[in-house]
Amino acid sequence: MDLLDWHRGRLSSRRLAVLVKHMPQDSAVCRERDGEAAEWSVTDYLLAALVDHAAAANWMFASVHSDEDSDPPEQPVPVPRPGDRERREGAEQSPPEEQRFPDPAEVGRFFS
Repeated sequence: MDLLDWHRGRLSSRRLAVLVKHMPQDSAVCRERDGEAAEWSVTDYLLAALVDHAAAANWMFASVHSDEDSDPPEQPVPVPRPGDRERREGAEQSPPEEQRFPDPAEVGRFFS
């Protein structure tokens, strides 16, 4: 496909917009528009979520089954995703409520 056909009048603006909108995820246009996120597929995001949930479940299990006198296990660190670095640098406050892990005592009360 020659994009100069748009200037020559052989390619409509609508057809050009459809071609650009449906570019493959690994195209230069998508990489420029989406940055690192263009390299991640839906499967990659689902696998990262699965790893995060498994780590949180293991942490909760270890928190509930540890001695009361011992130090609580360290909270798991989520798998870094595209764009996380910019969000962390832009906002130095604590993570949103839905991303915080509960207090080990709260987990213990939940399971007792």
